[in-house]
Amino acid sequence: MYAEIIVDIAAEQVDRVFTYAVPADMALQPGMRVEVPFGRMTKEGFVIRLKETADYDPAKIKTILSAPEDYPVLLPQLMALAEEIKQRHHCPLCEALRLMLPAEMRGNRVRIKTEEYVRLTLTSDQAEEAIAKETRSKKRKMILTILSDGQLHSMEEMRVLVKDARQALLYLRNREMLEFVTVEKLRSPYAGQIDETLDRTLTTEQEEVLGEMIPALQKNSKPYLLHGVTGSGKTEVYIRLVREAVKMGKGAIILVPEIVLTPQMIQWFKARFGDSMAVLHSRLSAGERFDEWRRIRFGQARIVIGARSAVFAPVENLGVIIVDEEHEQSYLSQSFPQYDAREMAISRCKRERAVCVLASATPSIYSYAMARRGDYILLEMPHRILNRPLPEIELVDMRQELRMGNKSMFSRTLKQKLDACIHSGQQAMLFINRRGYASSVNCRKCGETIRCSRCDVSMTYHSFDKTIRCHYCGAIFPVPKVCPSCESTYIKPMGTGTQKVEEELKKLYPGVGIIRMDMDTTTEKNAHFELVNQFRAGKAQILLGTQMIAKGLDFPQVTLVGAVMADMSLNFPDYRAAERTFQLLVQVAGRAGRGEKPGQVVIQSYQPEHYALQAAVKQDYRLFFAQEFDRRKKALYPPFTLMVRFLCDSKTMEDAWETAEAIKKEIEVRFSDTPLWRRVLYIRADEAPINRIQDRCRAQVLMKLLNHPDTDQMLETFQDMARMDRKAHTVLEINPSSLA
Repeated sequence: MYAEIIVDIAAEQVDRVFTYAVPADMALQPGMRVEVPFGRMTKEGFVIRLKETADYDPAKIKTILSAPEDYPVLLPQLMALAEEIKQRHHCPLCEALRLMLPAEMRGNRVRIKTEEYVRLTLTSDQAEEAIAKETRSKKRKMILTILSDGQLHSMEEMRVLVKDARQALLYLRNREMLEFVTVEKLRSPYAGQIDETLDRTLTTEQEEVLGEMIPALQKNSKPYLLHGVTGSGKTEVYIRLVREAVKMGKGAIILVPEIVLTPQMIQWFKARFGDSMAVLHSRLSAGERFDEWRRIRFGQARIVIGARSAVFAPVENLGVIIVDEEHEQSYLSQSFPQYDAREMAISRCKRERAVCVLASATPSIYSYAMARRGDYILLEMPHRILNRPLPEIELVDMRQELRMGNKSMFSRTLKQKLDACIHSGQQAMLFINRRGYASSVNCRKCGETIRCSRCDVSMTYHSFDKTIRCHYCGAIFPVPKVCPSCESTYIKPMGTGTQKVEEELKKLYPGVGIIRMDMDTTTEKNAHFELVNQFRAGKAQILLGTQMIAKGLDFPQVTLVGAVMADMSLNFPDYRAAERTFQLLVQVAGRAGRGEKPGQVVIQSYQPEHYALQAAVKQDYRLFFAQEFDRRKKALYPPFTLMVRFLCDSKTMEDAWETAEAIKKEIEVRFSDTPLWRRVLYIRADEAPINRIQDRCRAQVLMKLLNHPDTDQMLETFQDMARMDRKAHTVLEINPSSLA
């Protein structure tokens, strides 16, 4: 027997199957992991297929050394999905296969956790007789008495109950009166963190969308786009749909965009489904992630909740994948291969005849356009549950506030409503999309901005430890006493961040509980869960945070939401700036009024006339879509075109520039005399907007292509060009989530 194996080396030169002989005593299956000799090394690999005969001289074929597991770690459907990723992103197959497994499995960096137990090997009558006869050792008598219940008892328990028990235990074992037993101990995230949740009465809209989707569990269908306003009960729809899938013996995957949303979703699902649910995301320890993956692989958990990579969970007989908050860019991987979890969900569901549900209160322009075109099935829930009203939104012109002499970060309207909210004992949420104390540190004499020495970005001031930090490379420095350019001492933090807002709130409301949620306060494991639970339990009246608080969270006591600097994201150099601003504002507004009391929202802006803000105030998605879709059509932005970027980074700008220029010329030489060149709207090579990150200089080739089937030929060539050996490391990005 022979096996065709992909060796786990991410190099194009070895991106092919290698034939190895299977030892006679080894039971091998496709999808298993193996260790094989490769040159002078021992490498891991994946079994792609088995065959009876070799294609060349068997004497020259090396033999597989071992198999770390006795079961396939890769399901056939996931191997097929990996092949699709290889073709779509032109990456070595082993890199696509790695996505399907916990990273720590490679190199056996994580192992099964075990615990030692002890139990009697005697019958109950024999145990009673042994206890009665044991007169020489009180420890042995106590051990026999404890174990006489016939149950397993952990060694840890025995050490607690019987001091220095080890020798006595060994004595009894040597006389075959008890045995030591090694038992696997699963590392369980969120153990015990379950709230009892009763089924809610479904609304007419919930029943209608479920009536459309549940029958699709038994047939192949197009993806569904579930457009439900904030508070319309989308999560209850997820739960009921998953329950129906489980009744049919099928599995389910629920994807969430932010780790902060995972604990809340876990509570709701675990209350309904118990231990049949597993969790997969990056904040788990290596051991927890490994154990949860194994529970899924062995069918002990049929429901998976997790972030982007959970789309590759080894769920057999898959029934449904739900992509919550489908508009979020976090579903697009920033590391190579740059897969989109939404595309992977749709593809996987198509392969496995499962239902794919993309859901959001603010769908992406692309998804809604696909639904209008008929590629997706559009389902809508335009009303909140119990017919609760959407919150009233008031847009405040901060320019007018300044003219009226208000130099505070809080408008008079927001301050008045915040006063009333605090006085009435209700809760408020304040959103600002920038962490830290101040957005930059500047010299007031020469205007110089203190920038990171390794990255082409300004440093952010953090007041809690009086440091400046780079949010790209993580560099931390004390605030300089003098300006590096003019040596003046007039150094001052400028702008506003979450820390600065928190400081102002503490001055305005001494004694009022305030919780801040941003990347700085959620670095510890389970910090998201603990902060959310503290706020839900009423231990604070104000929750202040970045976009991690803007979506999905459900706090019935929140009656006021304030967006402190609502138009900050409008100024990003990205064609999707308006879309992201609208989505953020509608999502954060949706946190208000989800309980019995109505909600109020205050949006503060220096550009209140912008169409994205005007549509957000009306909470009118269709109005915004029509305006944004028309703008993109006229300006020829996606989805009407493709934005394509070769990002080149190197130790020197000269090498990065030279690589970008060379790629641009190669493209022109290859295509300028072909009909495909008509699809190129523009092409240019220049510095990346952030031209240095972590001491790597960055240049780019930016292209805009007409979105047409024959451009796929160009993209395949571009992928090959990106993987060529060059002076600068080069990555091809198609409609990148960020153009920075």
